[in-house]
Amino acid sequence: MRHRKAVLKLNKTPSHRKAMFRNMVTSLFKYEKIQTTEAKAKELRRWADHLITLAKRGDLHARRQVLAIVREKDVVHKLFEHAAERYGSVSGGYTRIVKLGHRPGDAAPVSLVELIYSQDTKKKTKKKKAKSDAASRKGAVASKPAAGDEKRESAKPKAAKADKKEEAKVNTEKASEKKTKAKTKDGKPESAAKTVSKKEAAGDESKEKPVTKAAPKKKKSAEDIAAADAKEPKPEKKAKAAAPAEDADDTEKKKASAKKAPKDK
Repeated sequence: MRHRKAVLKLNKTPSHRKAMFRNMVTSLFKYEKIQTTEAKAKELRRWADHLITLAKRGDLHARRQVLAIVREKDVVHKLFEHAAERYGSVSGGYTRIVKLGHRPGDAAPVSLVELIYSQDTKKKTKKKKAKSDAASRKGAVASKPAAGDEKRESAKPKAAKADKKEEAKVNTEKASEKKTKAKTKDGKPESAAKTVSKKEAAGDESKEKPVTKAAPKKKKSAEDIAAADAKEPKPEKKAKAAAPAEDADDTEKKKASAKKAPKDK
C-alpha cells in the first residue's frame, strides 16, 4: 500500500528538495519555459498550478503566500499582473510538459515545461498581430513612391529653395517700405529728408556755379582824395560849437554868487 507517500523524494533531503523547486518555479515564471528531467517536471507542475491559483485570487494574503515561495519580487509582480488576463477563464491546466528524449550522459528522460495561454488570449493576440501587420504593410506601400515621383520630389527642393529666396527678397523690400512709411507719418524722417535734400541741392548749386575771382582794387587818384577831404567836417565849427557850452557854465556860476551875497550882508 502507498499511503501518505504523495511527495516525490527524488533521493534528496527535504531542505534541498524545497530549495530546488523554489528556484525552478521562479525560473519558470521568469522565462516561461524550462528544461528538466521528466520526474522533476511532473512535480514542478504541481507547484506552478498552486501559485497561479493564488495569483488569480490576487489579494494581499495570496501575494504573501507566493512571496514565501518565490523570492524575487519582480517575478511575483509579473505573475499577479498577468494571471487574471491569461488564466481568468481557465481552472487548472496552466502548464504543458513536452518530452524531448533522453539525456546523452545518463540517458535520463528530459522534458520541456512551459506555461500555457488560454484560448481567448491567443485569439486576441492573433487579431492584434494581424491588424498591426496590415497597418505596417499599408504604411510601407504608401511610403514607397514611384520612379517618376522620385524625380519630381528631387526637383521640388531646388524649386522650393529658389521660391524661398524670392519670397525673402520681396518680404525685405516690403518691410523697408513699411518702415519708411511709418517714419514719414511720425514727421521726423521728413525733416531729415528735407535737410538731406537741401544739402544735396546746395552741393549741386555749388557745383553748377563757377568760381569768380575778386576784382583788383583801384588806386585812389588826387581828385578822389580832395573830394573826401571836402566831405569831412572842419575843426573850426567844432570849436564854435564848444564855446556856447562854456558861456553857459559861467552864467550859472554868476547866479550862484549873486544868491550868496545878500546873506553875508
